[in-house]
Amino acid sequence: MLMLSLLIVVLDNSILNVAIKTISTPAPTGLGATQSELEWAINAYTLVFAGLLFSAGLLGDRLGRKKVLLGGLVVFGLGSALAAESGSPVQLIVFRAVMGIGAAFVMPATLAVLMNVFERDEQPKAIGIWAGGVGLAIAIGPITGGVLLDHFWWGSVFLINVPIVVLALGLMIWLVPDSRDPNPGRIDPVGVLLSVVGLVLLVYGIIRGGQLADFTDATVLGTIVAGLVVLAAFVVFEKRSDHPSIDVTYFRNKVFSAAIGVIALVFFSLMGVTFFSVFYTQTVRGYSPLQTGLLMLPLAVAQLVFAPRARLVVDRFGNKATCTAGMATIAVTLASFATLDADTPIWLLEVIFFFMGAGMAHIMTPTSVVIMQALPREKAGSASALSNTFRQVGGALGIAVLGSVLSASYRGSIEDKLPAGAPHAAAESIEATLGLAARLGPQGESLVAPAHDAFLHAMHMTALCGAAVAVIGVVVVAVCLPGRTGASQQGGKEEELVTADQ
Repeated sequence: MLMLSLLIVVLDNSILNVAIKTISTPAPTGLGATQSELEWAINAYTLVFAGLLFSAGLLGDRLGRKKVLLGGLVVFGLGSALAAESGSPVQLIVFRAVMGIGAAFVMPATLAVLMNVFERDEQPKAIGIWAGGVGLAIAIGPITGGVLLDHFWWGSVFLINVPIVVLALGLMIWLVPDSRDPNPGRIDPVGVLLSVVGLVLLVYGIIRGGQLADFTDATVLGTIVAGLVVLAAFVVFEKRSDHPSIDVTYFRNKVFSAAIGVIALVFFSLMGVTFFSVFYTQTVRGYSPLQTGLLMLPLAVAQLVFAPRARLVVDRFGNKATCTAGMATIAVTLASFATLDADTPIWLLEVIFFFMGAGMAHIMTPTSVVIMQALPREKAGSASALSNTFRQVGGALGIAVLGSVLSASYRGSIEDKLPAGAPHAAAESIEATLGLAARLGPQGESLVAPAHDAFLHAMHMTALCGAAVAVIGVVVVAVCLPGRTGASQQGGKEEELVTADQ
């Protein structure tokens, strides 16, 4: 039942990936969302999710994880139903934020309950299965989204969550035991507000810079700086608070900090890549949403197969070697996107996706084990929330930064190809340019080839930026994660570090 709850949270984003192009199509087929609105439709969910995760984990520790999990499912289901009926991009963004609120209470509770059900020596295996469930959701999501979009309207990708939520609620009430922390922390509303406001300002500035293709614009720089200032104030407040949302003393543990940071870097790269890969497969290559979902299957299958088995690799080679190889694999696969063109054999994309999924599997499982076992069992909700907070923040920044690189690169390549008097928004994305071409009729046909070329150039630049970020991750894990040690010795070291930090 925990896996079913996890499934719908991850399923939502993976379903949305194949629906991005449809939602960007003008009404009645879609909502006519611009690229920046699409980025916000994704990030409204991830930013609210990330901002509330830690408080949601603390509420689970205090009130009982089962109660919080059930409440989160109800809010998530309601947000899904409202998102399905959105009449504009703004409404979709708002209702996606509501879904993020529900998801924030579901995700940490699933892992916290799992950590309390299984003994310490069984936890790596359980976490491996949990991580494999993420792979299953990633596999099911794009295919399900493709089937729905082939037969129904775009809102069906959200409405499908509702019956799953109803089933999960019934089974959860019946089967899942409740648990709580006997000494829970206090909620930190000021910290939550500062973190959400800081992240939203930062991400807004980055997305706006890409939209304008000008990061020196006063409003862009001002917003980014304001976001960084608020986030700095958040860190200072958390250090001085006697009930912080995030206990910054945890980050004195080098291994713990490295594991958290690598998760953020992985999702920074991955979310940015999945954002542009949908436009590559559907707009440039001409595949349907269902075919796009099937094309992404190797990535999910690799995660599903390797995630539960990654602990065996760690047992043999250690965390450092396993995660360094995983990050290096991701860096290479991201760089490989820079070789793709309009006529590249599609099986090469399948190979790239497969190795990307394999690389992720050999990072997510060992780093999740390091993070969860670095804190006492009664703080499982907090550890889960920290892990997922950095994953969501990394993903949101990846979409914002890499999406802005994509937008700015595309605008730089296509702007001089547009006819005189073309609207500024026509150069923001390939969908906007092709929409202008369709409105111009036969005269606009000459824009199609330049739009494809400009997008491919922008995709290559974005992929290389993502690969550079992944290389940073390679250095982090190679320097900071422990090498090959015995399981008991490693566990002892982790507990000693936590004891020293507290």
